[in-house]
Amino acid sequence: MSVPVSVEPPPQQPRRRGFQTLRTQAAAVPRAWLPGAVGYACLLIGLLDVASAVFPKLRRTKMHSFAGQLPGGTTTLAAVGTLMVGLLLVLLAHALRRRKRRAWRAVCVLLPIGAALHILRWHQVGPAVVSLVLLAVLLVHHGEFYAKADPRTRWRAVANLLVMGTVSVLLGLLIVSVRGKAEIHDPGMLDRLQHVVYGLFGFEGPIDYSSDRTSDLVAYLLGTLGLVTAGTTAYLALRPEKPEPELTPEDEEKVRALLERHGERDSLGYFALRRDKSVLFSPTGKAAISYRVVSGVMLASGDPVGDVEAWPGAIKVFMTEAREHAWVPAVMGCSETGGEVWTREAGLDALELGDEAIVDATTFSLSGRAMRNVRQMVKRIERNGYSCKVRRVSELDPQERYRIAEAAARWRGTDTERGFSMALGRFGDPGDDACVVVTAHRAPDEEEGFPADPEDDLKAVLHFVPWGPDGISLELMRRDRAADPGLNELLIVAALQAVPALGIRRVSLNFAMFRSALARGERIGAGPVLRAWRGLLVFSSRWFQIESLYKFNAKFQPDWEPRFLIYPQARDLPRIGLAAMQAEAFITLGMPRFGRKRQRQGLMPAPAKPQITEAA
Repeated sequence: MSVPVSVEPPPQQPRRRGFQTLRTQAAAVPRAWLPGAVGYACLLIGLLDVASAVFPKLRRTKMHSFAGQLPGGTTTLAAVGTLMVGLLLVLLAHALRRRKRRAWRAVCVLLPIGAALHILRWHQVGPAVVSLVLLAVLLVHHGEFYAKADPRTRWRAVANLLVMGTVSVLLGLLIVSVRGKAEIHDPGMLDRLQHVVYGLFGFEGPIDYSSDRTSDLVAYLLGTLGLVTAGTTAYLALRPEKPEPELTPEDEEKVRALLERHGERDSLGYFALRRDKSVLFSPTGKAAISYRVVSGVMLASGDPVGDVEAWPGAIKVFMTEAREHAWVPAVMGCSETGGEVWTREAGLDALELGDEAIVDATTFSLSGRAMRNVRQMVKRIERNGYSCKVRRVSELDPQERYRIAEAAARWRGTDTERGFSMALGRFGDPGDDACVVVTAHRAPDEEEGFPADPEDDLKAVLHFVPWGPDGISLELMRRDRAADPGLNELLIVAALQAVPALGIRRVSLNFAMFRSALARGERIGAGPVLRAWRGLLVFSSRWFQIESLYKFNAKFQPDWEPRFLIYPQARDLPRIGLAAMQAEAFITLGMPRFGRKRQRQGLMPAPAKPQITEAA
């Protein structure tokens, strides 16, 4: 399939040109290394400021005699100011490396203040000169710092309070401990900790000093730590909050219209309707890209939705948005055609992630030697009293939708609902009536003591989302952990045998990461590098089900379609990998378990029970 190439606009319209390759992006930002260098220089200056305020020996320099002529309060307040400036520079260094405009403005204010404090105190003039040189570099290259602020959330204030509170206590203990010679008594660690905690809140602690200047300096430094902690936390908590990524009703309607016309192109297209994703449209509105920003990574999934000819326009909008916020652009699970368009239009690189298992339901059969194990397992589980129902979600009444959603949540092994690129994250929504649900039930067995309650016969569920008019893509697979093994195979077989009657031909099953490496590594003649790579994947399968998913999918003799990861540079891969694991909820950086509500698949309200009249 050929993909049309976008036409370059004339050079007299540079603002509409976009970024075609990494070379053109480097031309727009010729000093790509400069923000990182400036950020690390800012971090170093901040650490030196903090160290000079904490350790008194660092202040014994040639200007000590001159500083002695100044009022004691002046030098004490200068030390306090140096500590505050140093802490703020350390906090802003990371944002400066990410080209954030607000961080640039704040650092441009802090650097001259820090230089003046260095000159006012009994330090050498060298640190002040370094600060002023860095300020000059920032002012000359102000165009390098253009990025907008990231979407905000109140949890950053909580994280800042915990991190800065811990750092303040540790620095406070260091401030108190290095001045042990000036202490009147010999306090213990508990007294020092109590003195630090009191000092952070502006109160006198239990430790007395032989010098009033030392006592005042310790009190001011501890108060500064508490002030910086409280100030930064209050700023993060009280600043205007931007909403979390969400799919607005208007955007959802547009995406559904694109899926109606072009949904058969990509089996992952329907997952663009996750409501915790944002969406960007091409200038013509004929293509869209859904994404979420995680840890500074602008993470998309699957191919763009819509007309292939409009994909370049949507990609340009995506890359422009990433550049304006200094986010790292990345795409998870795009097809080979999508990877070709992404790499050509955005100048990104591609890495094969694995393969998607696709089965033709019209030709699927349990006969033959290759399907012997699956056939035997299905017959055995059927003899144990299990049966399956395959229906559209539109055929379920509200009570049954709620019962399936409750069971799926109960069988989930984690508090957090996993999934981002290949999961919808809900069940039974009115807009998803075209989805297919497969449920497994077990008939009551009085001899085995099996419950006779018909509401308790549900033992497993599969949920498929539409893939164009003649395809479905697996979104959810859950089963009762107490049920017999082999139930998942029964569900898959039941779905493959029943969906042709619903007009469905293509069925996309689970995604198998690094399938080709696992398959080639177990063949005769595989080299030592390939065998070692396969061994690492098998070892990682203890936590991420890499090998087990591959072997499960292979049972149904599918066709394998490769899927790719799109990324800018190799050095960005660790960061993208961490963001992807956060998005898929393999890594959760939120509140502890007792501080958050348990999430439930579907989040459906319980249906109202019918009222029983007296006549009934």
